[in-house]
Amino acid sequence: MVRHRLCSYTQQSQRYVDESNFNYIEPGAIRNNPKAHSLFTKFMDNAKRIYSELQRVGIKNEDARFVLPNAVESQIVVTTDLREWRHIIELRGSPNAQWEIRNVAIEILKILRKHAPTVFEDFEIDEEITTIKRKKL
Repeated sequence: MVRHRLCSYTQQSQRYVDESNFNYIEPGAIRNNPKAHSLFTKFMDNAKRIYSELQRVGIKNEDARFVLPNAVESQIVVTTDLREWRHIIELRGSPNAQWEIRNVAIEILKILRKHAPTVFEDFEIDEEITTIKRKKL
């Protein structure tokens, strides 16, 4: 998401926010595999423990965050114009995009349709395969 240059981003800072009780995203392929799920959750629990231990020994959040996994949730506010939103939705809702960003694109489209339905009426969400495509007009 943050690769789009025509946007303005405000992202939660792991430098200043205490992440000792972080939430994380678990991919379905891991969640649906009992062995993988067990390994993943043990790793996340261990990362939380080590992060907290680093804080306890006086390490600032800005340095303790280096042990945080890529799966940690991060809050981002994105501001851009409608033309760029259309570009983002088409690109990130494509079957070629990674599943997580496709889900984000679908949620963004749902929100934008409420506020500017005619601008986004040519987009179609396929919930079954979690993609967005342009309707043929």
